[in-house]
Parts: sequence; structure tokens; C-alpha cells
Amino acid sequence: MHFSNVSCLMATNVARRCGCWLTGLLAAMLLSGCASLITAKVTSFNQWPADMVGATFSTIAPQVKANDLEQAAYEGYAQAALEKSGLKHAAPGQVGRVQIDLMTGNGTRNRQYREPIYQDYYVFQPPYRDAAGNVYPGYWTPDRFGSRYVGDRIVNRSVQVSTLRLRLLDSKGSEAGKPRAVFESRAVYEGDKEDLVDLVPFLVRAVFEDFPGKNGHVSVVSFDAKTGAVIKK
Repeated sequence: MHFSNVSCLMATNVARRCGCWLTGLLAAMLLSGCASLITAKVTSFNQWPADMVGATFSTIAPQVKANDLEQAAYEGYAQAALEKSGLKHAAPGQVGRVQIDLMTGNGTRNRQYREPIYQDYYVFQPPYRDAAGNVYPGYWTPDRFGSRYVGDRIVNRSVQVSTLRLRLLDSKGSEAGKPRAVFESRAVYEGDKEDLVDLVPFLVRAVFEDFPGKNGHVSVVSFDAKTGAVIKK
């Protein structure tokens, strides 16, 4: 799993630009961090009540019954996160104070990127005679300063866009059957192709990072795709 970002492109360009001055080991070090992040942009709004600790929760049954098992798995990630936040499952068959409404989406989008162009340069080494009188012919060799930057070009690229929307509804003090929203969040992944089933755990974690957080807050959360550790936010 991976997320394409500018830092990987920069590392590639640095490796190419430095030419022979950059050893293979250094190039590997520059590029080793690429293709290893899952990054999500999260937008959240909330009016989270202060008395939610210990409150029960349940899940709103989706209107569309397709992919029930997949949907249940995704809801399970949100349920686990709520338990860590001090809430608890409602008894079987009971409706909790907090009701979970979770939806996911998957699609593509065309993006334009500015890509630097580098041109390889060669220099001519003239013939020479060594101390023993042996004559060696001239030859062309790559410039020791490496490739030269000559401009940019616009590259069109199709990227995957995967979204997770989570709403938490509070039935306390609300009209029967009409719970009010106390938390709404949307996490968006945009990058190289990934399976949605692999992305959703990260998107849920991104939504619950610093939960419930500030109202109207936008953040970017990155995870190490191999270890799952939060890299930055």
C-alpha cells in the first residue's frame, strides 16, 4: 500500500540530478521512504455533549442491503474506536443513545502535476598518452555534475479517491426517531490505487484521531502503511 506524494518525486529528481555524485546507497536512502504512507484529509464538525462517557451506542441499519458483511466490518472499526473513547455497546436488540451512521465511497479523479525535466549531459575526454607512451582514444562520458534541469511539463494523472463519512447521532433530548447529529466527519484518501477494504481501517483511525476534536477542524493524518503508526497530523 502506498500514497504518492511530492516528497517521493523530489527524492527521485534529486537522485537523478546529482548523477555520479550520488552513490547508489544514498539514492536508496532517499527513495526508501517513498510508497509507504497512507494519508487522509479529515474534516470534522461536532457538538459533543460532556456527559457521553459510558453512553451506549448502536448502528443505524443501511437502507441498501448490498455488501452487508463488508459494511458490518467497517462499522466494527468505528465501534471499536468509540469503545476506546469511553462508550459501550448497547444490549442486543436495543438502540443506543448514540447511533452510528457510516458510509464509504470509491472513485477516481484526474489531476494535473508539474513535473521537472532533466537532460543528460556528456563531455568529451580527449585522447591522451600515458608515461609509457601508450595512446588512448578519446571518449564521451556523463558530466560529473549529472543531469541539468531544463524546465517543467504538465502531466495528467488519474488518482483514486476513497472517502469515509461518519455521523454520530444523539437520541438524548431529541424527538423520538429523530436523533440529532453531534459529530460529523469525512476522511478522504487521494492517491495510487488501493483496495477500499485496506483503506477503511486507516480512514476510521484518521477520523478518530484526537476525537472529538475542535468543531470545524481540518487535518491531514498520515500512517506508515506497514506498521500502522501515525507519522504526522
